[in-house]
Amino acid sequence: MRLTEEEIRRITLSAIEELGENATPQKVKKIVEESLSKIEQNVPVDKTAHTTGRVILTSFGLNNTGIVAAITKALSEAECDIQDISQKLMGEFFTMIMLVDITQSSYSLKELQEKMNEISDELKIKIFLQHEDLFRQMHRI
Repeated sequence: MRLTEEEIRRITLSAIEELGENATPQKVKKIVEESLSKIEQNVPVDKTAHTTGRVILTSFGLNNTGIVAAITKALSEAECDIQDISQKLMGEFFTMIMLVDITQSSYSLKELQEKMNEISDELKIKIFLQHEDLFRQMHRI
């Protein structure tokens, strides 16, 4: 399935409108995921399609050597473009946020998250990917 950024934005805004004053990031995310699931059920799956746009990658955990190297290596292998990165050590804790363009990647957002899950299990940290449009809309509430 291939959705444009405009379609994702439309689904997200519709979810926010539907929830009204009861909108929370978690509720919006749930409705968007349900909408995407319904769309996937009605659309033939194209194995070559991938999500367009940019994603926000967040990672955190106890600091170890090689965290940034492992994440950036995997993104490079997936032909992703790191557009911005912010990393901070807070005592023994590591945090990092990246803005990543995945438009040239042959990986879908789901496949990329699965790759990050492998890295997070290996390094005992947390890594999350979220489409930029969904991230923006959730944090406007």
